Amino acid sequence: MEARATLKYTRISPRKVGLVLDLIRNKPVDLAMAILKHTPKAACEDLQKLLKSAVANAENNLNMDKNNLYVAECFVCPGPILKRIRPSSHGRAFRILKRTSHVTLVLKEKE
Repeated sequence: MEARATLKYTRISPRKVGLVLDLIRNKPVDLAMAILKHTPKAACEDLQKLLKSAVANAENNLNMDKNNLYVAECFVCPGPILKRIRPSSHGRAFRILKRTSHVTLVLKEKE
């Protein structure tokens, strides 16, 4: 049995989110929450909310024990890219790609 939570269309690059997800993969929930709380990255705030949501799903929907949960899977997929234009010298225009992410977090109970 697994509890799952997803975060879609968050306005942060998948590459930046992936760095933080690597820190919490295969960790117990309380340790993962502490890591997210004390890591100075922009993605941590959104991932903290996502982890809380996954824990709530596990407790309320699947009757799992909060103390035995760990982060079994966590991955990020690129979402749609917002394309913007920045004016440059000599009438040129540079493209700015504002990337978005879809993050998935899966919790399982220890055997």
